[in-house]
Amino acid sequence: MFTKKSPIILFVAVMTIVQLACNAQANSSTPDPFATLNGLYTASAQTLEAAGTPISPTPTPGLPLPTATLVVSPPTMTPFATVAAPTSRCDAAQFLADVTYPDGSLVARKSSFVKIWRIKNIGACSWTTSYSLVFVGGDQMSGPSDVGLAGNVNPGQYIEIPVTFKAPNDDGKFRGYWKLRNASGVLFGIGAQADSSVWVDVKVKGDSYTAYEFVAKYCDASWRNKKEALPCPGTEGDARGFVLKLDAPVLENDATATTPGLLTFPQDKENGIVRGEFPAFSVQDGDHFRATVGCQIKAKKCNVIFRLDYTFKGETKTLESWHEVYEGKVYPIDLDLSALAGKSVKFILFVSANGSNDKDSAVWLNPRITRLGSPPATPTPTPTSTSAP
Repeated sequence: MFTKKSPIILFVAVMTIVQLACNAQANSSTPDPFATLNGLYTASAQTLEAAGTPISPTPTPGLPLPTATLVVSPPTMTPFATVAAPTSRCDAAQFLADVTYPDGSLVARKSSFVKIWRIKNIGACSWTTSYSLVFVGGDQMSGPSDVGLAGNVNPGQYIEIPVTFKAPNDDGKFRGYWKLRNASGVLFGIGAQADSSVWVDVKVKGDSYTAYEFVAKYCDASWRNKKEALPCPGTEGDARGFVLKLDAPVLENDATATTPGLLTFPQDKENGIVRGEFPAFSVQDGDHFRATVGCQIKAKKCNVIFRLDYTFKGETKTLESWHEVYEGKVYPIDLDLSALAGKSVKFILFVSANGSNDKDSAVWLNPRITRLGSPPATPTPTPTSTSAP
């Protein structure tokens, strides 16, 4: 049975049903926030997976959405260039010095001279006496075709190689090229590729003569050991040291010399010496000191240091020194004195025992100073006229 309130109740019910229907339609078109967040994380994960970057675990729903996503591509790897390690050469040499006759040295026509190179072994192999220095081109100047090494030279060591030449009979500039040769006959030399030559380079001009003979003037010198003066000539066997002239000395190479020499015996003590200071001599450009040094025959324990010193204005300096032992060989000396040109110096022949003195019979064979040019003319005596009685 309807009352007065029935229409009102019915209207309210109908409106409620309509509102519920509208709400249901609205809710079906509004996106689920959790579903949207999960979709973004899924898209990000797919992007990272495509880029090859490991993916982090799916974040817990409810975390704030990141404002930006940084995608890092893997770096492109560039392989390093392969660098070959430097290969050590078995045979390689380094030029150290011209011991005698630097480039452009003056020599007299037809004169013999000894060029000495100082060369270092910078290879990986030792040089033996089967190695040699050989002529490879240019002016040979009567030199040998090859010269064997005097001893073994290990890597890092150096050797001095002397070669005897004879100057041409013509004035001019002359140069000869030389390389080393190993035991297998392979040539090598100096430089970055170990294929460059060393050379001898001289200027030939005029004749030469002996300007001073030390043997002829040996008693003009003042001879001493370290503390006291010595007589000249000395006495063989004098423990203080002594000097004697030898007209035809026989050296350790068992050859009898055709020129005279000086036997210099150091004081009989540890590192004993004997030295002779000669009168002042005026040096000219092109002058050379020449001699041959070695031990006397049968002095088999001889071990000495030869030295050429000079005194100028009260100061003594060493020009060069040579170490000699008894091994059956002698050593030629050819020393350019041009650096002293214009000076009046006193030359000193110096010999020292290398350690204890044990029959250190040291010989200077024909020490002399040679000079370019012709010897000065000897004045001819003028005859004195006698009047007739």
